[in-house]
Amino acid sequence: MTISHRLAALLVALGLVACGGQSQSPAGTGAPAAPAQTEEAPTVAPPAAEAPATTVPADPTSSAPAGPAGAEEPAPAAPAAFPPAIALREVGRGFDNPLHLTHAGDGSGRIFVVEKRGRVLVLADGGPVEPAFLDITDRVGSRANEQGLLSVAFHPRFEENGFLYVNYTDRNGDTVVSRFSAAGDRADPQSEVVLLQIDQPYANHNGGLVLFGPDGYLYIGMGDGGSGGDPQDNGQRTDTLLGKLLRIDVDGGEPYGIPPDNPGAAGGELRPEIWALGLRNPWRFSFDRATGDLYIADVGQNAIEEINFTPAGTPGGVNYGWNRLEGSRCFRSPSCDPAAFTGPVDEYGHDLGQSVTGGYVYRGASFPALQGVYFFGDFTSGRIWGLRQTGGAWERAELLDTDVYISSFGEDEAGELYLTSMYDGTVYQIVAE
Repeated sequence: MTISHRLAALLVALGLVACGGQSQSPAGTGAPAAPAQTEEAPTVAPPAAEAPATTVPADPTSSAPAGPAGAEEPAPAAPAAFPPAIALREVGRGFDNPLHLTHAGDGSGRIFVVEKRGRVLVLADGGPVEPAFLDITDRVGSRANEQGLLSVAFHPRFEENGFLYVNYTDRNGDTVVSRFSAAGDRADPQSEVVLLQIDQPYANHNGGLVLFGPDGYLYIGMGDGGSGGDPQDNGQRTDTLLGKLLRIDVDGGEPYGIPPDNPGAAGGELRPEIWALGLRNPWRFSFDRATGDLYIADVGQNAIEEINFTPAGTPGGVNYGWNRLEGSRCFRSPSCDPAAFTGPVDEYGHDLGQSVTGGYVYRGASFPALQGVYFFGDFTSGRIWGLRQTGGAWERAELLDTDVYISSFGEDEAGELYLTSMYDGTVYQIVAE
């Protein structure tokens, strides 16, 4: 289904017109929210004809945003032929607006799914396990489409300490990053320790992902505070945590410490928690578990969706350009200097989609044909692409055109990849054809 047909169907079904200010997807698109869908087929087939790969020259001298310094890097497997043929295999349904999927890294093999209204559930036997692993619906504000319980991250030593971390919007619409404690099959909702509270001036562009890097630090994606066009210039301001990628040490004190190599750790203009700046709404980002490289998908404003690449070991303090740039182009002023910022390694226009959902580099063992490919998609169009760097250039190819509203990609303990469908509550595994 084309994006125009997809959006038209939503408008007819809902009687809505997309607005330029408050966005309607969890990641910040101008597309309207969708009604629940019914998808009976367990597998989504690939398109009849795959789009040709798009090649973008790589810039080996780019000051790309930083990955963890000193992280151990296992040698990645040799890349497979590109582009691979893929399909989606249904592995679960019955979730209420699923927004995130992850694992605990504790050897249990459990897959955890985050629901927007404030629950974390285990996926087993094709559906959610009740009662919920964590239920904090009593404190989560989820009325606006980009609000809610947005993600969960398990401590690298979760098996020992039982700590997990969440990012949610509270009843006032502000961002809260908290730690909870778990024992056995349940986390205690009364064990909350608040690490960060960040005022949100608007209901959209909350970012939302918490994720541990290979360096053991907790990374937090923060949007620019919302409205449209970043009216407070938060993406470029150094005195606010909005429009940034944050990096904190949850083992470095109470409530947290600052990693010594953060660019503002020793003082200066940047808040000490800031790792990178110039982001509009980094809804989803991920580390390549084989290399430590970081991929950030930043949702665009009026024209461009972008993928930023962060080589492992690059120092922090990189500026991606928002709101001077949207993608690689000047956003407002035609006289801006794109060379002053770190541009994306890939971007696409709103003819292909309007809200990028970042994914993962496949490092599982079940499907060798997918090895080394970074998977990402678009919430509004349902398209899934593959991206990889070979021979000094980035290649992108459309792998699947679906009717799924892709709210998030996820990775299990073995490196297999999944995605969540927001409106029909379904979880799919990405498989090779």
